[in-house]
This record gives sequence, structure tokens and C-alpha cells, in this order.
Amino acid sequence: MPPELRPSDRAPGLLLGEGVALPGSVEIGGNVVIHAGTVVGEGARIQDGAVLGKPLALGPGSRAPGGTPRALVVGARATVCAGAVLVAGARIGEGAVVGDQAHVRERTTVGAGSVVGRGSAIDNDVEVGSGVRIQTGCYLTAFTLVEDEVFVAPGVTTTNDPTMGRHPAEMALRGVTLRRACRVGGGATLLPGVEVGEEALVGAGAVVTVDVPARAVVVGVPARVLRRTADEELIERWR
Repeated sequence: MPPELRPSDRAPGLLLGEGVALPGSVEIGGNVVIHAGTVVGEGARIQDGAVLGKPLALGPGSRAPGGTPRALVVGARATVCAGAVLVAGARIGEGAVVGDQAHVRERTTVGAGSVVGRGSAIDNDVEVGSGVRIQTGCYLTAFTLVEDEVFVAPGVTTTNDPTMGRHPAEMALRGVTLRRACRVGGGATLLPGVEVGEEALVGAGAVVTVDVPARAVVVGVPARVLRRTADEELIERWR
């Protein structure tokens, strides 16, 4: 095993990095790995095979910011499900849930009470607000902003590079912006830099190429405005 990890009798197969102190209220499954510096809050649940504080590893030619990220922080009463991987420098809010085999990268924040579904990947430098629901198999690209109470259905893909890797080094990548309480339907694809407005709805399978106004309902390829979100559909009616 790496020299910075040591076995712990706290749970079967548990490996802890230097300086990791787990509160007594933390529930730990089998074969969990928690790397050096990781902070885990009171009452958190870490399920079987999860990896917390994974060291940053960038591919050849990657233009993502390098360096040594901050420690991973898992908030009080958060749940990290089986096989999930949280990279050093991420922050998981109180009561949030990171689903089975999900992946959360460095400098990304998942807000309090939010859910990241099974097998979803959240790239580096993403901000996810509170009360967000990200379903199974989604991809949130780097530099994406997701405001509070957004719903992202299964299989949604966001993008941030219109050149698909063939751009000058000085070109900034632009993630997607999902404003408060908007909803994105299953299998939708959002192109680099687009904004989906507050309380807007993107239909299943849509390809969003331009900004979506607040409260607009858009469908199709490319997505076009179909109607306006009705008052009875607003999130305040469903809390």
C-alpha cells in the first residue's frame, strides 16, 4: 500500500492517511480509503469501497489547473455511497448524498442537502448549490454553475469546449449555468456556455445551443421555446 496510508481497526479494510481523525459518530463501511488531510464531519456515512481525498491525477496534455488542492471536506451527516470517489479539494455540504460509483473532482462544491446520482461525474471547478437533484449517469463539465433547487434528470451531458480540444492555451473554457429551480430532462445535451434560466424546463433529449430564458419550456434539436412554465409548476407549489 502507499506509505502514507495505514490500516485502521475502525472498520474492515479501512486505510487512513496521515492526520485523518474520524469522529465517533461517523459510520464506515468495508474497504474504505481516506487519504491524508481529509476532514469528515459528525454523523457522516461512508459506504463500502469509497475513496475520499484521492490525490489529483491529470492526464497527459491536460490543461486543468494543477498544484496541490486543499483537503477534501465531507460535511456533517453527508453520505458517500459505495464505490464513490471524491478527489482532494472537493467540498461536500451537510446532509448531501454522493451516490454509488459517482465521481467528484477537485475544487468542486456540492451544497447542503444536494444529491449526486449513481455513476454521475462532476468535473473540476464546478459549483453545485443546495437542494439540487442530479440523477443517474449525468456529466457536469468543468466550470459549470448549478444554483439551488435545480433538477437534472438521468443522462444529462454538459460541455465546455466548442473546439473539442483544438483551441489555443489562452482560450478559457465555458461551462453551463443552470439557474435556480430550473429542470433539465433526461438525455439532454447542453452546449458550452449556455445558460438555462430560473424555473425554465429543458425537455428530454433536447440539444440546447443558445440561452434559455427564465420560465421558458424548450424542446427539440436544436431546442426551441414551446411555452412558458405555468404558475402551478413553480417550485414554491411543490415544496
